[in-house]
This record gives sequence, structure tokens and C-alpha cells, in this order.
Amino acid sequence: MAQRELLLGDEALALGALHAGLSGVFAYPGTPSTEITEYIQNHPLAAERGVHRAWSANEKTAMEEALGMSFVGKRAMVCMKHVGLNVAADAFVNSAMTGAHGGLVVVVADDPSMHSSQNEQDSRFYGQFALIPVFEPATQQEAYDMVRAAFDHSERFRIPVLMRLTTRMAHSRAAVEVGEPQPENPLSYPESPRQWVLMPGNSRVRYTALIDDYARMEEAAVESAFNRYTEGPDKRLGILACGIAYNYLMENYPEGCPCPVLKVSQYPLPRRLVRHLAAECQELLVIEEGQPLVEQALRGVLPAAQKIRGRLTGELPRTGELTPDSVRAALGLAPHRAHAASQTVVPRPPALCQGCGHRDMYTALTEVVREFPAGKVFSDIGCYTLGWLAPFHAIDTCVDMGASITMAIGAAHAGQHPSVAVIGDSTFTHSGMTGLLDAVNEGADITVVISDNLTTGMTGGQDSAGTGRLEQICAGIGVDPAHIRVVVPLPKNREEMKQILREEIAYHGVSVIIPRRECIQTAKRHAAAKNR
Repeated sequence: MAQRELLLGDEALALGALHAGLSGVFAYPGTPSTEITEYIQNHPLAAERGVHRAWSANEKTAMEEALGMSFVGKRAMVCMKHVGLNVAADAFVNSAMTGAHGGLVVVVADDPSMHSSQNEQDSRFYGQFALIPVFEPATQQEAYDMVRAAFDHSERFRIPVLMRLTTRMAHSRAAVEVGEPQPENPLSYPESPRQWVLMPGNSRVRYTALIDDYARMEEAAVESAFNRYTEGPDKRLGILACGIAYNYLMENYPEGCPCPVLKVSQYPLPRRLVRHLAAECQELLVIEEGQPLVEQALRGVLPAAQKIRGRLTGELPRTGELTPDSVRAALGLAPHRAHAASQTVVPRPPALCQGCGHRDMYTALTEVVREFPAGKVFSDIGCYTLGWLAPFHAIDTCVDMGASITMAIGAAHAGQHPSVAVIGDSTFTHSGMTGLLDAVNEGADITVVISDNLTTGMTGGQDSAGTGRLEQICAGIGVDPAHIRVVVPLPKNREEMKQILREEIAYHGVSVIIPRRECIQTAKRHAAAKNR
């Protein structure tokens, strides 16, 4: 009898990867992808096999480390959230040119509705842009099965595979039927090592081959078990449902959809199946989570007279997550009774935890910055971004990982004073160190606050790459040690923090202040673990 487990989508994918012979997972934590790596870190099979499962400094280093493991024939997986793919983009796009040797799966968890993100970008565009195939599971069972197929596909076509999840898939549970683990690949080396050296002469040859392979990948998508055409008696409407959107469709038709349906979970877009659906039906409805990638593509695949409906035409919302209710409205079905009641729930905004060191840092910082009529604080991505909210209203900008220091530099060069950057310890080692090097090289007049809670707090308390070494890192980059100041952010030390801030703002050069106190949440967990 097959074994069944109740798993999150993230966990189903992680277990599928382990059972597919994974040798290493490389990742930087980011909601909603974090649980994939954490599941592997805590799984006994990973420990037994010595699977690599430590956190990387950022998504670019993770991608490159996984590419190195693939080069020597082992199966590797990279995990990140959608904006993390922006950080890894250089290595990701070029990995299509190098290709893969051991199976290489790049898992990206998109966040429609921006539950914990800066934007709603759709990672399928990266696959299309880089000419890399994309897999998009519709269910937790598919997440388990599909990652195995993705590794096989990667080795068949010698190409990385992008596997796209969304928040709802990543963080919802279902029963998953699991199989037996297969062994890891042995060490081996590419038969065509030339393509791994991206000199222009090699790349031109490889690019031509990649274009040819992409056409073959489209044929593989046509034959894929994950892309399925289902007949229906009502040919007035044909429905193309992508990934988890297929689930939303079928929730509205538990007895079976009366219209023909093309489920798409593997890309390149299987145009032959699309044309078959269009030939059968008067109109098409495209249901896809994220941006209207397929809806736009159909306008170049099908005749201009073909009526296509979806996010672009207003039947489905242009922004935010799809739901069974929004899909129901696009199908012309009456809303469920529970729908109206669900719209009255008021979301609870996030806030810094009581007792958090960031609170004490911001209390001191806001009091000092208000002493300067034109004082500006450039912040970054992390728990401390919540300093924008009441009662602090402490920051003026937050753009992307690492932007606090570099934006402070630019503002300072324009004459802004004081120009203060606030960044967390994990974000600093992720992408703040190079900005600090610019500041040192340019002699920028900025004050950098590295609010150190000794963990990657926003995503649940994962290890931070620079823990215990921030002073040495800053000194090594070239900051004058006399202007690297450490303080414990507690109410009793507020006057000391304020005095340090005033002194370093008055210093016309690069200074770094490190308020350091363990995250209140990880401190509770560590205390509980000691008392067991």
C-alpha cells in the first residue's frame, strides 16, 4: 500500500526532491519558499545521505553553488521567492547557455496579492525570457510528482528547469501519496564542457542549439502528463487553466466541467493543444495565477478573430490572487453565500513584536533624526521595514534588498544630511556589503545602522550569514574601526544609543552603528529548547 502524508505544497516538493535523489539544496529564506529548505534540513533522509542543506548568503550565490553541483553530475535544487530571482537573474539566465549536467531545478515561489512582498511579478516570464522550461503544479500531489519529472526533464534536455509555486500552493496542505527514494547520481562530468565556458564563440554555438532544443521542449510539453485536454459538451466556451488556477476551476465544477478544458502545468506553451482547444470552441477563457502571460501569448498564436477573455479583458481581476469566487464570477456562476461574508473580514496589519530590539533602535533613531529638519532614513527589507508604520513612522524609503545603503550614498552625494541607512544583519550580508564598499571608496557622508537581531527574523529565524562577524566585515571593507559602534538596544540604554547616533551623524564620513540584541522570537525558542 502506498504511503500517504499530509503536506504543505512546499513540503511535498521538498520530499519529492529528496526522493528524486537530491544531493544539495541551496537557498536564501524568503516567504513563501522558506519551508522547502527547512523541511529538507529536518528530514532524516537528508541527514543520512549528507545532503547539502545550509543557507546561502543570497540567491545569486545559491544559484551558482547549485550550478556547480550540477556540473559534477549531482542533482541540485535552488529555492527562493520571486524577487529573489531578480538577485539570481545573472546566473539563472546564463545557466540556460551553460545548460545542466546533473538535474538542476530552480524553485521560485511567487506571491500574488503581495502578502509579504514588494511586487506581484510572475516568474514564468523569466523562463520564457531565458528559454528555460517551466513546471507549475496544480496540486500538492503534482508538486511531489512534478519535481521528480523536472529533474528527469533537466537531464534529458541538459537544461535547468524553473518550477513555479504560488503562495496558496506553497502554504496549503493536502494528502500526498509518496513513493520510495531513488539513489543519488554518481560524480560525472559534462560530455560537452565547451558550453560551460561562456566565451562569445562558445555561446553563439550554444545559443543556436538552445533555440532548437526549445522547440523540442514545446513538443515535450504537448505530450506531458501534466498538460491535459478534457472534452466537454458545451463548446461555447473553452477554458485554459494554468497551475493552481485549474484547482480553482474544478472547485466550481465538482461533478466535472461542462466545457472543454486545457490544463497547462508545463511550458513552453503547448501551442498544438491550444490550437485544438480554440478550434473546438467559440470563445476562450484563460485562468492563470499572476500576470496574463498565456493570455497575451494566445493573441500571437491564434487568429485575430478568436475571442479571448481573462485578466486583460476584465473577466478576472488584473491584480491579486485568484480565488474560487473570482473564477466563479468569470464563469458567469452565481456567487456562493459565504462569499459576501468573507469580504467583511478586516486584515490585521503586521507589527514589530513587543520586546523587539528594532523597536528600541527606532525609538532612539526617530528622536535623534527629528532634531534635524531635513533628516532622512533609507531602510531595507526585513522586520524593521515595519518601522514605517505607527507609532514610529521612522523610515522614508524601502525598495529592495541592500538599497538602504546605496540610496543613502546617492542622497548624501546630492547634499542630503543626515543621510541614514537602516539595514538588518542578514540583509547586510545578502546585498549590503557591496554598497558599504562603495561608501568607503567614495568617502560618503552616511551613517549606517545595522540592526542585528542575530538571525533572519522576518522569515522565521534562520541562520544569518554574518552572525558574530559584522564588526570584522565592516572593518575589512574599510570602515574606520573608531566609527564602528556596538550598542545593546534596550530602553535603559536609550540615551546611550541617542548619543552614539548624534556623534556618528556629526562625523563626516562612513560610520556604522550596530544595535545588537537577539530576536525576541528566536530567544523564546532557544530558552524553551534549553528547558526541555
